Amino acid sequence: MKSPDEILKMEGDLLTLLKTVMDPEVELNIVDLGLIYRLEYHGDKKVDIDLTLSTPACPLGDAIIANVHEILKANYPELEFNVQLVWDPPWNPDMMTEDGKQMLEMM
Repeated sequence: MKSPDEILKMEGDLLTLLKTVMDPEVELNIVDLGLIYRLEYHGDKKVDIDLTLSTPACPLGDAIIANVHEILKANYPELEFNVQLVWDPPWNPDMMTEDGKQMLEMM
């Protein structure tokens, strides 16, 4: 079993990787958009991720989820990723990080 510090480091590393996954409609990464609701590394090679999309009608949702799987498995093939698409709570712009809000304002 991993220590709490090791678990936090791994979760941080995974979030950093997820910052490379872009929402092509707004050209902003899914972390700063606030689309990652939960990322939990269990220390036993299992990772649970709850994510949402800006709208249930997002035409690129499947591509975004596929990109999440691809980037994570490419970097951590030994881990098992359970990526769950959730709609509660509904996404809104207040969920964006401060960096995300600033980036969107600059575009």
